[in-house]
Amino acid sequence: MRSNIVTEAGLPTRVGQWWEGIPFLTSAIMIICGTIYLVCLLVGYDSFVEICFLPVAILSQFQVYRIFTSVLFHGSLLHVLFNMLALVPLGSELERIMGSIRMLYLTILLAISNAIIHLFIAVVMAHNPLHHYDNPMNECAIGFSGILFSLIVIETSLSGIQSRSVFGLFSVPAQWYVWILLVVFQLLMTNVSFLGHLCGIVSGFAYTYGLLNFLLPGTPFYSAMESSSLLSSCVRRPKFILCTGGNPSAQLPTYSGQNTVTNGLAFPNVWRNLSSWMPRRDVVTEPQQDSRFPGRGRTLGSVQNQTVPVDDSEFNLQTRLLDMSAAHHQSSDGRQNNTAVVDRATPIQNQRPVAFDAAIQKLVSMGFEKTQVEVALAAADGDVNIAVEILMSQKE
Repeated sequence: MRSNIVTEAGLPTRVGQWWEGIPFLTSAIMIICGTIYLVCLLVGYDSFVEICFLPVAILSQFQVYRIFTSVLFHGSLLHVLFNMLALVPLGSELERIMGSIRMLYLTILLAISNAIIHLFIAVVMAHNPLHHYDNPMNECAIGFSGILFSLIVIETSLSGIQSRSVFGLFSVPAQWYVWILLVVFQLLMTNVSFLGHLCGIVSGFAYTYGLLNFLLPGTPFYSAMESSSLLSSCVRRPKFILCTGGNPSAQLPTYSGQNTVTNGLAFPNVWRNLSSWMPRRDVVTEPQQDSRFPGRGRTLGSVQNQTVPVDDSEFNLQTRLLDMSAAHHQSSDGRQNNTAVVDRATPIQNQRPVAFDAAIQKLVSMGFEKTQVEVALAAADGDVNIAVEILMSQKE
């Protein structure tokens, strides 16, 4: 019974941790799209022709709002679920790199650029002198997938990987990944907007190659937006990621833009920022010893790089005790062994004060061997308590 209780309690916890790991803007888009779909489902709204991306209505009646409403509305549960699940890894990764405000600006920019490219292609095909093809002008498209295809292009170019997996079935070269997705979706679902997805790919490549750099503001713009009173409630949210450094959540990495230029996600700058997240080997430097504190303390982790002095007191205690013990118990050439012991103990005896001799006598009276006592006291800098601990550890 207890295992079942743990399992039932673990699922909400895992879902909560998964949700907390999604940055602010990505989770906000998921909430907005999901809420719009649920409201439409509850009230029975299905007149998508009024809000979809319809080129003929945009051009003839100047219904520019369709550029944005078509992105937020979805036609079915599978449609919104698939798009939002695809948004989580793409949007989360890019938002952690750029920050929430910069990611919002990118999303709006991609929506507008996708619409402009879509309108241009539809007009060209409708007014082609060789053959008039009016279907793109009357195509009604909804969904977030056009922006998703743009994000796939951007994320693929930033990741630098050589191959990607298509639904876990097979791997393809990274540069062909988005094109294979375009074909696969069109073959599996014939009612998807091929032109909408294609425009998303073109817009993503335009952004990646810097063709949209003149539309990207600099860091001061994002800083002003983050410090605006209108967005103060959003900036204080724990999952909000600042564009110019700082991390309110203390969990998600942020994009630091102190030395960035106005081209936002230009590839060299982004790759430099991405590389700063990679784990690096710590370089330990030799600490400078203060003449006021001539101790033998070391910084943890730097012992490997320190040079051990030749002084007798710096020898490894374990080695010295073993050497002393071996010299004391060796049966052959006893005079030579005793001489070695005397020679090693001579510097200690010549320099030790009266308190040092008293400490030796005290420890010897406790039953410890004199040679081991001398070495232990030297290693403990005359501290009797530490010397006792050293001697007791040797007996164990």
